[in-house]
Amino acid sequence: MHKTLLYLFLLVAPAAMAQQESSKKEGGLLKKAGGVLNKVKGGNSSLSNDEIIAGLKEALSVGANNSAQKLSAVDGFFANAAIKVLMPPEAKKVESTLRSAGMGAMVDKAILSMNRAAEEASKSAAPIFLDAIKGMSFQDALGILKGSDSAATVYLKGKTTASLTAAFKPVIDEALKKTEATKYWKDVFETYNKLPTTFKKVNTDLSGYVTDKALGGLFYQVALEEQKIRKDPAARVTDILKKVFAN
Repeated sequence: MHKTLLYLFLLVAPAAMAQQESSKKEGGLLKKAGGVLNKVKGGNSSLSNDEIIAGLKEALSVGANNSAQKLSAVDGFFANAAIKVLMPPEAKKVESTLRSAGMGAMVDKAILSMNRAAEEASKSAAPIFLDAIKGMSFQDALGILKGSDSAATVYLKGKTTASLTAAFKPVIDEALKKTEATKYWKDVFETYNKLPTTFKKVNTDLSGYVTDKALGGLFYQVALEEQKIRKDPAARVTDILKKVFAN
């Protein structure tokens, strides 16, 4: 009996100790990840103003570049269910009617082309983000550190939405032509308007719609990148990020 208990102890103890050690490490990482936020909020930060500003600028730059690269890749929008550009709500009746009439392939081409346009436009996002980041003040940085887990994203959104919209619109226009989205969109609605139906015609601003969806998807991705940097030590790919977010 005693031998059996001893055997079981020897079998289980190493695993239990390993699990305990793993939990300690995980707790340590979480503690470190929030360290700088607690220090700044408590007014006793060991970091200089320059280090805080440099760290936040680096964080925003990394997040912005990662977001732009991911979304501008093929299927960056189309394969991401969270941000995929679909038919606008006011065109849902058009879509369902055409699909019911056996014209789903035409609708699918229009949707794919809208997403390709959003992916194309995302290539111009990073430089606009970087220009806004360069102008960040110490008060901006402090506000981000004291703010919520999406404070950096909110900052970027406030500083860049107007510029991004102005820059995205012509890129979206050109991309829609390049990917033949305009053609497919026209085909969809011309076909729909020829069908015997009592539904009203839909006159949607395709370019404006795709621009809005592209910007929404971009900031969604920026928010995800911010969460990674705040909570995941592995996402802090430079020395200054490690220092600012892990002290």
